[in-house]
Amino acid sequence: MAKINILDSSVYNRIAAGEVVDRPYSVVKEFVENSIDAGAKNIAVAIERGGKDLISVSDDGGGIDVGDLTSAFLPHATSKIAKAEDLDVIRTLGFRGEALASIASVARVTLRSKAKDAGEAFEISCVGGQISGVQPCALGSGTEITAENLFFNTPVRAKFMRTDKGEEGEITNFVQRFVLGNPEIAFTYTIDGKLALQSFGGGMEEATAAVYGASVIAQCYQIDAVKHGIRIRGYIGRPDFTKANRTYQSTFVNGRYVTNNTISSAISNAYASYLMKRQYPFYILFIDVPPEIVDVNVHPNKADVRFENNQVIYGCIYSVISSVLDGNASALDFVVGIKNPNPEEVKESGKVDSEKKSSDNCRQSSRSEDKEEEAAQGKKQAEVNSAASRPAPWGELNRLSRGFESSGVRIEFHDSGVSGAAGAESAVASAGVPHSAPSPAEDIFAENKRFLEERDRKAEQQKIIFERAVYKGNLFNTYLLYESGDDAFIIDQHAAHERLIFDRLRREMEERKVIRQPMLVPYVLNVNAEEFAFLSENMDTITAIGFEIEEFGAGSFKISAVPLDLQDIDLGAFFGELLKEVGSLRAIKLSDLLRDKIAMTACKHAIKGGMMLTDSEKEKLFEMLRGDMGLKCPHGRPIAVKLTKYEIEKMFKRIV
Repeated sequence: MAKINILDSSVYNRIAAGEVVDRPYSVVKEFVENSIDAGAKNIAVAIERGGKDLISVSDDGGGIDVGDLTSAFLPHATSKIAKAEDLDVIRTLGFRGEALASIASVARVTLRSKAKDAGEAFEISCVGGQISGVQPCALGSGTEITAENLFFNTPVRAKFMRTDKGEEGEITNFVQRFVLGNPEIAFTYTIDGKLALQSFGGGMEEATAAVYGASVIAQCYQIDAVKHGIRIRGYIGRPDFTKANRTYQSTFVNGRYVTNNTISSAISNAYASYLMKRQYPFYILFIDVPPEIVDVNVHPNKADVRFENNQVIYGCIYSVISSVLDGNASALDFVVGIKNPNPEEVKESGKVDSEKKSSDNCRQSSRSEDKEEEAAQGKKQAEVNSAASRPAPWGELNRLSRGFESSGVRIEFHDSGVSGAAGAESAVASAGVPHSAPSPAEDIFAENKRFLEERDRKAEQQKIIFERAVYKGNLFNTYLLYESGDDAFIIDQHAAHERLIFDRLRREMEERKVIRQPMLVPYVLNVNAEEFAFLSENMDTITAIGFEIEEFGAGSFKISAVPLDLQDIDLGAFFGELLKEVGSLRAIKLSDLLRDKIAMTACKHAIKGGMMLTDSEKEKLFEMLRGDMGLKCPHGRPIAVKLTKYEIEKMFKRIV
C-alpha cells in the first residue's frame, strides 16, 4: 500500500533551492535584495570563480537582532510580511522567506550582523542546512553574509553550471541592474579580488554612467511622466541610438527589475517606425504603480510581474514614449529639462538674420562666452522646470516603493503637464492637504487646448524655416541640397518619397478608405482552435484593414480580397506572422502589423537614388514634406540631415 511521506526540512529546502537558487546569480540577487530592503546606503558584492567558490555581500543597513539570527535560516521566515493581507500591497523586493533557508541548504553560509543601537555584532553559520550556535564577532555595522562552495552537497546541480566566465557574466548583469535600479545606493563589485564596477549613489545620471559610460547619457532622452496614475521615468535612447540585442534594456516595476512582455511590447511598438530590422532600442525605465494593482508573486525568481490591467499599462507606456520620439506637444511635459517655448519667441525667430550687424570675427570671439552663459541659464531653468513638473518628490516615491510611509500619508500620482500653481496644488494633495481638484472634464479640456496651441506653434516655426529655404543643387542625383539662413539641409530623395507613400497608405487604412482587389481564386487559411478564436474575435479589424475574410467551415477562413496596394502580398507568410504569438497580440492594434508590408510597398514605388528629377518634381517633393525634417523612412533611416554654418566652419578649421 502506498505511503504518504512527510518530507524533512533538509529535503524540501533542497527542492525549494531548485527554484530559488538555480545558479550563483540567484544567490547574489537574494542577498542584495535583502540589503536594499534593510535600508542600506552602501553595498559591497564580491565573488570568486563566478560565485562557485565565494559570494559575499556586505551592507550598512539596519542589521538583524541577535534573537532573530537563528530564525532567519528557518523556512518561510521573513520580516517583510506578517499576514495574508500584506501580500496585496508588497513594497519590498523580498517577501517570501524561503530564500535564505534554501541557499543555506546547498552552500556553506555565514551571517554576521550588528543591529542598530546594538553594543556588539554576532554571527551564525549554516552548512548544508545545519545551523550552528550564535556567537559574538567583529563587525562595524550592518550585515555581512557569505556563501561558499555553492552546491557542494548537490553535485548534480553543480554539474549543470556554466563556466566561471559564464556565471560571472550573469552575476555582473544583475549587479548592473541593481546599480541602475537603485541610483541612490553606492555599490562596489569585486571579481576575484579586482574591482569591476563602482557607483557612488549620486543619482540616475551617475549610475548610468557607471554602468554604460558617460557618453550614453547624451544619446538619450530623460523622461518623467505620469499618466492615469502610472509614473514612467528614466532614460530612453534616441531613435538613432540602437543596439544589436536586448541586453541594453532595463525595466523596473516599483523598484524591482523585471522582464515583462506587456512593457517590452509597448516600448518596441513605440520605436517600430524608427528602427531598422534587427535593431533594438536602449532604455532604462522605472514604472511606478500602486502596489495593489500589480502581483509580484507570479514567478519563482520574481523575474516577472502581473498587472491588473495590461491594456492600461501598455497604453500609458506606448503613448508617453511615442510622444517623445515623435516630438509631439505633450513631449514637452514628459522630457526632463526641456523649457516650454513661448509662441512669441517663434514669431521673432525669423528676424534674427536681419539684425546681425557685427562681423564674423566678432561673432566667433564672443560665441564661446555666449554659449557658457546660455548653458548656465539653461541648466538653472531645467532644474526649475524639472522640480515644478514632477508630481511628487523623488524621495517620497522611493519611500513608496521601499515601504517607508510617513505617518500613514498615502502618496497619489497625478497626470503630467501640471505646472505653476497647479503643480503646487498637486504637491499639497500628495501631502494629504484637501483642496478643490479640477473635474476630469476640465483636465481634458486644458490638455487638449495645450496640445493644439503647441501644435500650431511648431507648425508656425517650421513654416518660417522652410519659407526661407532655397534649393542649391543635388549630389549624385540622390541628395537634394537646401539652404535656410545659417542652416543647410541634405535630403535623401528616395527616403523622403518612401515615407510620404508609407504615410498615405497607412492613412488610408486608418480612415478605412482602402480599395480592395478581389482574388481570382480565394485563399483558404487553415488554423487551430486558438488561432481560429483569435481571428474570429478580430474579424472586424482585419476587414477594416482591407481584407475580405470569412469563416469557411471548422478551423478555416476564406480570403477573397486584399488591399489594392498590397496585392502582391504572401498571404501564408502574412497570416503566419500574425498568428505567431497569439496571446501577446491582443493588446496590439492589428493594423500596426501591416507596417512592414506597407513599408515594402512604399519602397517599391518610391523615387530611387540616382534618378534625375525635374525642377517641378523636386519642388513637389519638398512641398509634400511640409517642413517635417524629423521624419524617418519606414525602415528607420533619416530623411534629412541638417548642418549649421558653425559646424561647417569647424570642419574647415575656421573656428577652433
